[in-house]
Parts: sequence; structure tokens; C-alpha cells
Amino acid sequence: MIPFVKICKLAAAITLALTVSTGAAEAPKRIDVKQFSKKVDDVVVPLPNEVFGALNKLGGVNWKEYVRSSKGSNFTERPRIALLLGTVIADGFIAVQAEDAPTVKDVGQRVLGLAKGIGVGNSITPHAKAITEAADKRNWNNVRQELDRTQNSVQQAMNEVHDEKLSQLVSLGGWLRGTEVLTAVVNKRFSEGGAELLHQPDLLGYFEDRLRAMPEFNLKLLQDIQAALGEVRPLIDVGENRITADSVKRINEITARIDDAILTKSP
Repeated sequence: MIPFVKICKLAAAITLALTVSTGAAEAPKRIDVKQFSKKVDDVVVPLPNEVFGALNKLGGVNWKEYVRSSKGSNFTERPRIALLLGTVIADGFIAVQAEDAPTVKDVGQRVLGLAKGIGVGNSITPHAKAITEAADKRNWNNVRQELDRTQNSVQQAMNEVHDEKLSQLVSLGGWLRGTEVLTAVVNKRFSEGGAELLHQPDLLGYFEDRLRAMPEFNLKLLQDIQAALGEVRPLIDVGENRITADSVKRINEITARIDDAILTKSP
């Protein structure tokens, strides 16, 4: 999830999660998310699909509970479209976890429409088609790969036309939606291993810095997101302490509120 990052796989997360869930070894004091992915611009961005996979290993998750049908409002402001695009891509990963083919296909079309809204539709068209074809065949691995490629193509296309700030907002929207779902899953069946997947203070700081560097957008939503990240920081930046069940619940409330604001057209 930066200038839209090329994210490496988090296979180690699944191995670690298996260890935690089976009790084969004592759980580490801190799950180091940095060992799971690349550093880009000195920031670690975990891949949603791998984080969700790790949660599965910590305990079976009924992903169908987290698939949503709400499409969001029709926006004209490019920053809002970029945020919504990030959340929709994250929704695609959730739908894949649920093996929900109709929703996956709908996500592919929504991603294409939103990408056109910020001027990068041509880069996404082949991915949208491939997502639909793979979903029809229930080839979930291929769908995941195409969602990854979609993210990278969006970022690359925006960076090429010097829209790096919009690219960062796509990343932010995806991270907020992914964090909302992660915390909802962990809150339902709390585990210290699941909660430690939230320990991403460097990434949070990255987004805070980037939002401060976007005064030209002058959107209340961005101001609200910046304030929300300030609320989240003390809950996940806990040093050597563990992230508590109460903190997970609070992070979920904050990110759910912001995610709803991203989907809802302001009056």
C-alpha cells in the first residue's frame, strides 16, 4: 500500500501467523512489519492481500461479512476520486478473500470508471478486463495479481504526468479501508498477533507528512483525515508495548468514520 509503491509480498507474515496461532513457539514481543515488505522512500507499505492472509492464519475469518456493495457518490474533485479509488481497490482484495465473483467483477469496472475520472483509464482497461475474466473462472490468484498490477499501473501513470500527490491519496484511501477491515476482524476475535499487524508508525507519519504538503487541494475531507491520523497515532505508536484490544476498537471507529466520509458526498 509512495509514489505509488511497488510492494513486495509478505509471505513471512503467513509463516509467523501460523506460529502464533498454533502455539508452536512463544509469540514475539513485537511483530516487525518491516520484515514483511520493501522499504520505499524509507516507508514500509504492507500488501493488503498478505495482511488479510495472515489474519486467516490467526483464525478463520468470514470475509463475506466485510464485502460491501456501497459504491460511493459521484465526485468531480480529483483528490476525492483518488481516495475513493484506493478504497475500491482494497475492497477488491476483500472480495477476493471472500471468493465473491460478482463483487470482484463490479470492482474491476468501478476501478476503471474512477481511473478515467483522474485521467489514467487507458492504463487500467486491460487490467479491468483481466480481473473480470479471472473472476468468471474463479481464478483468485490471477485476480490478486491483476489487482496488484492495477495499483502499480495507476501509480505509474499518475507519476508520469506528475500527479504524485493523487497517487499518494490512492495509497492513503487503500490503507484506510484496509485498516478499517483489519481492525474489524481483530476486534471481533482479538489476538495480539493480529493487533501487531497495525504497528505501522512510519507509514502513518508518511501519510501525515504528505497531507500537510497538499494545501492546494483545500478539501475539508483531507483536513478531517489528517485529524483522524493524529487520533490514530498514539494508539499504534506504542514503542515496546503491545497494541491493546481497546486501541484496536478505537482505531476501527476512527477509520470507519473516515471511510464513510470518503464514500459520502459532502453537502
